[in-house]
Amino acid sequence: MKIHQVPGLALLGAALVASQLAAAAPFVPRDDAVVVETLPGRPGDPAVAELRRLRAALAASPTDTEAASDLTRRYFDLATEDGDPRYIGYAEATLRPWPETAATPAEILVLHGKLRQYRHDFPTAMADFDLALRADPANFAARAWRAAILMVQADYTAVRRECDLLAPHASELQAVACVGYLDATTGNSRAAYQRLSAALARAGVIDAGHALWIQTRLAEMAWRTGNHAAAERHFRAGLALGINDNFILAAYADFLLEQGRAAEVMPLLKGWARSDTLLLRLALAARQLKLAEGEKYARTLGERFADAALRGEKLHLQEEARYLLDLKGDTRAALAAASENYRTQREPRDALALMEAALAARDATAAAPALQWMESSGFEDRRFREAAAKLKALKP
Repeated sequence: MKIHQVPGLALLGAALVASQLAAAAPFVPRDDAVVVETLPGRPGDPAVAELRRLRAALAASPTDTEAASDLTRRYFDLATEDGDPRYIGYAEATLRPWPETAATPAEILVLHGKLRQYRHDFPTAMADFDLALRADPANFAARAWRAAILMVQADYTAVRRECDLLAPHASELQAVACVGYLDATTGNSRAAYQRLSAALARAGVIDAGHALWIQTRLAEMAWRTGNHAAAERHFRAGLALGINDNFILAAYADFLLEQGRAAEVMPLLKGWARSDTLLLRLALAARQLKLAEGEKYARTLGERFADAALRGEKLHLQEEARYLLDLKGDTRAALAAASENYRTQREPRDALALMEAALAARDATAAAPALQWMESSGFEDRRFREAAAKLKALKP
């Protein structure tokens, strides 16, 4: 039930952005010598070979839903691993022959929904998942993604309902994880941590991707309750799985930055400057360490946000708010970005970005939605509570 808000940047399609690809007519080369794509990675990289194999399989059977699903899933995984939305554009192009209708197979509808949520088009994503569930009421992925989107929207009553509906079709660990993620966000982090830890211990060997999600969630739970040693252990356990994942790298980098361990962020994120979310952390770490490359990172990040604005993309408003506040010192612009972000994304880190920007701008009124969320959810985290207290202390 992982949503990647990391939600952005560069790699696969040399001169094309995802939105351009999605809108363009398919290009059919005149012969096999025409280069249509430059893939990331070194010659002999298994990931590159796999992508070429999947593309060839679909080219050989253009109406094969399994081949289309396999290629789309790989593109989506690459987007979440690298934070590159251009992979999402390729995935959308792959699914173009299968429209979002009730006649489309459930597995394809789920993939449509995942691509929609990546672009933060949550209403359409939910409609896709609903269609998939009508066709296949036991579809675990559709139910899990519905719950994930509702978590982003802070609709916790609806999340609990989705977790209840998901449980009969899930393993014990999956069911506990769904409820645990919810409980940890609504004032029961310690109990959720204990239950999820116990369920993980009972589960034995599990899929590495699921293990990564669990370890990241456990790290966050431990972090917010002040158990930094346990948080460190879970972050490292997740990283040791050897899966490229933008989200755990960003979360662990934030943990290290808060602990005053900026020097550890630089090697952690070395080679990840292509990701906007991770470039932000590199820039923040370099700024803390007073390194010369910090200015280069900040300048590159600013250029990327400007380019995204020209394309009409707003996938990283939370990160842009942090960039404007912590690297540019533009409090009003940071507050505007954080406020706009919070209108559609209301996860804890979105609330913190809004509160910190409002505090810097000395505008407690702007932080009212996040403060209301704090009170109604019962969210537990010292950083959040301190920011909320400072905002409430501001004079009107």
